[in-house]
Amino acid sequence: MKKLLTGMLALMLGAAALSGCSGGNNTNTDTDAAGGGDTGKKVKLTAIMTKHPLTQEFSKMQWLQEAEERAGVEIEWQEVTADWDQKKGTLLASGDIPDLIVGVNSITDADFSQFPGLFEDMTGLIKDYGPNVQAMFDAKPETKVIATQLDGKIYGLPKYQRFWPETTTRQFINQKWLDNLGLQMPTNWDELFDVLKAFKDEDANGNGDKNDEIPMDFAPTGTVAFGAFMPTVLMGSEGITLTDNSGLGYFVEDGKVKNFFTDERYKTLVAFLNKCFSAGLINPEVFTQDYTKYQSVARGNGETAAVGFTWGWEVTDRVGNTLAPQYTSMSPLKVSADSTSKISWSYDYNSLNYGVNAVQMSAKSKHKEAAMKFINELYDPTVSMQVLFGSLGTNIGDNGDGSYSILPPTDAAMDPGTWKWTSSWADNGAMYIADSLKLTLGTDMQSVGSQTEPLKAALDGINKDTDVLPSMFIKYSAADNNTMSLNNTGMMSLALSKWSQWITKGGIDAEWDDYVKNIGKTGVDKNIEIIQKYYDDYKKNQ
Repeated sequence: MKKLLTGMLALMLGAAALSGCSGGNNTNTDTDAAGGGDTGKKVKLTAIMTKHPLTQEFSKMQWLQEAEERAGVEIEWQEVTADWDQKKGTLLASGDIPDLIVGVNSITDADFSQFPGLFEDMTGLIKDYGPNVQAMFDAKPETKVIATQLDGKIYGLPKYQRFWPETTTRQFINQKWLDNLGLQMPTNWDELFDVLKAFKDEDANGNGDKNDEIPMDFAPTGTVAFGAFMPTVLMGSEGITLTDNSGLGYFVEDGKVKNFFTDERYKTLVAFLNKCFSAGLINPEVFTQDYTKYQSVARGNGETAAVGFTWGWEVTDRVGNTLAPQYTSMSPLKVSADSTSKISWSYDYNSLNYGVNAVQMSAKSKHKEAAMKFINELYDPTVSMQVLFGSLGTNIGDNGDGSYSILPPTDAAMDPGTWKWTSSWADNGAMYIADSLKLTLGTDMQSVGSQTEPLKAALDGINKDTDVLPSMFIKYSAADNNTMSLNNTGMMSLALSKWSQWITKGGIDAEWDDYVKNIGKTGVDKNIEIIQKYYDDYKKNQ
């Protein structure tokens, strides 16, 4: 699974290091697309990829070495795992980028608008050297829609990975702790608070220590946007349908674009979380821990669990194999016992199965033909399944009849989700998992379906026509992209700081009106107006 969010941020290694391996500075001219083709000698390319912190060094990925070999290239990789969004601007502003930048949405459509001429229009290269990419466009026309800017050019290629369900986030509670304390499954926020209080006060894990339980924990917020596994999904209790995790707060309700950062229902959520934090029910390190720590804490100590209530992708992925039997996937909660709000959840099907801008090419690259040949390898469906799950032989078994099966981890103590993220590019990669590919999924993906069952009623109740914002299928003009990007930067700077402040220290009631006015000054209303126009046009042209 893709450990969104935000976990997907990456570290820039510094401007000096970048300039030393950029496409613009590459002096190897064994291949020059403009001058007529490869010479048979391996072409040296440079590339950056934003990868998950768990992901092993690329030199250990057999499938990747084989893909480079077939493409006739040798790639010098920079593997970055944190602070990408903070450092990217420096790289792009330098005008000196590597031959390739890989990683879903590491580069955005707004970047294309803000830095014209920096990225190569791959349209002609796809026609001449990208048959696998063209096959994806032919079989899944929506992928070409995702890839094509309003001017008809293709600067970034998408991914399609097919197998994923409707939502990224499931919520889990430790059923063993409930049973130990004789507690019922909570059905609303008030009951959840009472359960979490009992978890804190009554030695829920039964080890004799009343101080080692963490009643609630959630994923790191992120530095520029919200991601998955966040308590923002609780706004579904108030009728808000988040879409693709709604990292910038935008959502659609009855066909109207809104932003939850100025919505009273967001205020209600934050006030509840402050109530929980003030009572010692939320991990005190929730705003300082990184994603790796978030994961490791939930693994507990042997068979002694540490976390009572949390959010994640799949239970073994969240708490590990040993503790997984203690946890139960929960239904969405009502705000209160007498609430009449329609319950919703986060609808993430599009972002789970498709991805925007998974790979880009520098317009200054001296080796565009070779770079495109390597990209084409990534979009071969057999290679793509290895991009997602790991190499044939170690991570994937060849059944000998044209079908394949995901293998269990070689380390029996490792869960399948961690195994995937450790072994390959996983959800961050550029790929095309063709619908015709016969692949039996691993136990984690098979169990995701059953763990999603408690959410099914809420997901089925979502009106996909009027309450889902199809963000990745909407393309904006350069001017509107630039406007929204600038406005979003100001909005998120304020919203993120207040999110952590209000949860840990309180004060949202007293500050709310001024906060809403200040958020308005960042241009959020203009952004809503822009998105509404494009959303309406998209719906008319469907």
